[in-house]
Amino acid sequence: MQYYLNGFKPGDPDDHRSNADLSTHKSEALPEQVDVLIVGCGPAGLLLAAQLARFPDICTRIVDQKTGPLEMGQADGVSGRSLEIFQALGFSERVLKEAYFLEAITFWASNGDKPEEIVRRSKKIDGRGAFSEFPHVVLNQARVHQFLLDRMAQSPAQLSPHYGHRLIEMKIDESGENPYPVEATLERDGQSERQRIAARYVVGCDGARSTVRQKLGLELRGDSANKAWGVMDLLVVSDFPDIRIKSIIQSDVEGALLIIPREGGHLVRLYVEMDKLKESERVASLNITIENLIAAARRILHPYTLDVREVVWWSVYEIGQRVCESFANRPTTVTDNRWPNVFIVGDACHTHSPKAGQGMNVSMHDSFNLGWKLASVIRGRIIPDVLSSYEAERRAIARELIDFDRELSTMFSVQNDDTHDATQLEKYMIKHDGYVSGTQTRYSPSLIVAESDCQELAEGFRIGTRLDACPVVRLTDARPLHLRHALEADGRWRIIGFGDAAHPESGNSGLIRFVEYLQNHADSPIRRYTGEEEDIDAVIELLAVFQQDFRDVDITSLPDLLWPAKGIYGLRDHSKVFCPDLHRGVDIYDVKGIDREKGCAVVVRPDQHVAGVWGLDGLVEMGEFFAGFMVER
Repeated sequence: MQYYLNGFKPGDPDDHRSNADLSTHKSEALPEQVDVLIVGCGPAGLLLAAQLARFPDICTRIVDQKTGPLEMGQADGVSGRSLEIFQALGFSERVLKEAYFLEAITFWASNGDKPEEIVRRSKKIDGRGAFSEFPHVVLNQARVHQFLLDRMAQSPAQLSPHYGHRLIEMKIDESGENPYPVEATLERDGQSERQRIAARYVVGCDGARSTVRQKLGLELRGDSANKAWGVMDLLVVSDFPDIRIKSIIQSDVEGALLIIPREGGHLVRLYVEMDKLKESERVASLNITIENLIAAARRILHPYTLDVREVVWWSVYEIGQRVCESFANRPTTVTDNRWPNVFIVGDACHTHSPKAGQGMNVSMHDSFNLGWKLASVIRGRIIPDVLSSYEAERRAIARELIDFDRELSTMFSVQNDDTHDATQLEKYMIKHDGYVSGTQTRYSPSLIVAESDCQELAEGFRIGTRLDACPVVRLTDARPLHLRHALEADGRWRIIGFGDAAHPESGNSGLIRFVEYLQNHADSPIRRYTGEEEDIDAVIELLAVFQQDFRDVDITSLPDLLWPAKGIYGLRDHSKVFCPDLHRGVDIYDVKGIDREKGCAVVVRPDQHVAGVWGLDGLVEMGEFFAGFMVER
């Protein structure tokens, strides 16, 4: 993070609320026109709002029919990928400070000789930690909401939700001539007066019963496993030895139980398998009580005891895997040169069981995919055609999630007769650790994902996947950090140049020639898409990684583009050049399979996904890629 670029200001550098001149969104009243109207203050809506709040030139509003912020959360799992996104937004450390780390997992099943009792089959390190520098943790969803609300309030747009506002009508002008084609009618809680807002874009983040989805005439389609589960957050005293470890219990006699220890060292969440529902039967008709859930949990845990001292929260739900046929009002199959202007995100377009801990996470990942695209289109950086890629990319992920969740939910009830072998569930979960971590998403070739034939130059940065983390040190101060941590969620594209074998000061460096082209040539994408009054890295930021030790390269010998003058004072940016972390024995070239002789250029999207890999002599091809969607200034 950098600050003081345009002058020193005391206090929290992340808090812009003292800079009243940066904000155009301070009014309590909803305006008549907005760029983006977000409906729903769940995790998907708040994360989208937190992204857009970074841009004071975008008029964003977020509304919710609830009267105030969430106080007790339903979801609790936070994946490694979500923490990566929180790091890019600037508050991952707040989550990690409060969260409970899921470092291990145990599997329990019926004792062969005494099937009414359970016995531990395995206890192992949770494998999801191998896929991200961040762990898989649990934290009350309400706390995640609060961190996002704080980020919104402290951002340049100083955005805060308008609670107590319910969407009751939505009309779309299909003429293509109206710059604010979506008219939303809102009803304020406790008042008969209605307000109409004209929006350039509307995003429905309003849950499984989404009003936005209904107004679009879209349906969630899929099936239900006719299985009821109860969930409860408890303060308990128990002699179960793994009460503070994520534990999966499969009792032949009493059913399945999932134990998730919670933050604070005492709270625990239990998911309890209930009786199989009859055809067309709903959970509400079963009249399940909290006493029923506790009794079932005690039976499954036998011979261990469960003394419940306080019930913090509980609910009963049905397992159902459903996905919407479209995530926007203009499906990707439409080819009449118009683009979508109403989107649905998260539970509004896909639903599933909570046992894999994917609901809140995948919903936020949907928003992270959409947010930068909306901001870039509204700010005139990219062509509106890119908006169609949201549905193309995220609906494929939703289908994968539904298939995964259906199989996982089924396996919770499958027993294994061999007490010396791992259950099918255990094998399945271990196999899919990477998927559950949220780091395995890979987007297909498109307008913003290149079909490059240079992947072998950087095998560890697979095109379409998020940029994997790897330790480096910053050239100017030897600070160790992960390279991806230098990529803030600020809407910018990145070109990361990896040096070839030649020393950068030798006169033969391919990377230096690459940088000089980007700095000086008229066809440079950095020159073509950056306004004359903007800092040179305002649209596309260039970073460089050299093979040499940080002591062997002089920053002042490098082209200006690698330490550019910026801001009103022309201060130099010393944060763009990195070297391998040789002091700690980590060489990014070896870890990520980067061609030492040739080097390469890796282009990274604003959502941290690798858009393409090119050789250092592939500037024309890389320029053609950017020309496919960027808007010249």
